[in-house]
Amino acid sequence: MWEIVTTGLSGALVTRRAGVYRKASDDPGHDLVAEGERLTWLRARGIPAPEVLTCRPGLLETAEVPGRPASDPWPAGDRPRVVDALADLTRRLHTLPVADCPFDRRLAVTVPEALAADVALDMLDAERAGWTRDRLVARLLATRPSVAEDLVVCHGDLCPPNVLLDPASCEVTGVIDVGRLGVADRWTDLALMTRSLPDDGDRFLARYGIPPDPAKLDFYRLLDEFF
Repeated sequence: MWEIVTTGLSGALVTRRAGVYRKASDDPGHDLVAEGERLTWLRARGIPAPEVLTCRPGLLETAEVPGRPASDPWPAGDRPRVVDALADLTRRLHTLPVADCPFDRRLAVTVPEALAADVALDMLDAERAGWTRDRLVARLLATRPSVAEDLVVCHGDLCPPNVLLDPASCEVTGVIDVGRLGVADRWTDLALMTRSLPDDGDRFLARYGIPPDPAKLDFYRLLDEFF
């Protein structure tokens, strides 16, 4: 019997059974074939992503990877190691060669996607609660960075539920939900991860090795509201 997995917000029905995770969706905008291609690409470059077992339109099955989500409650003494592991993984992802990545998530791609997307207005971040879609769009266009994008290979939805860690060592054992992986500004990942680590964002950025960029933090969190 397949057990429903409720952790995460992948937008698909996720179930598991006997070491296999199954993601299913009849939404044509949810490209599970593309996600499978991204998982395979990551594994080939040494990133601990699940092995793809079945991949076809509407269905993605992967082998289970060990570990606990970084979003789980962790003992207070382990918290610094969890944050450091997330920062180290992010830096490792961002050192993959951009020229080798066939997946494009630059603003030239993601902003038009955002403008065409439906927005879950009941799930906005607290600072934008009650905003209309028109207001979100106006803010997005007004604050789009005018400087060149700092391009790296990004996960695209990098947050603690999408990273699994070994409970003993706090080492990364798996990276999941990679449907938005591609070449993008590094702040795509940094903005989302620090949003998920409100008490540890400074430690995360210091471990990663970059000072905060408030304008890009705000913009890429705003952009995420559309996806």
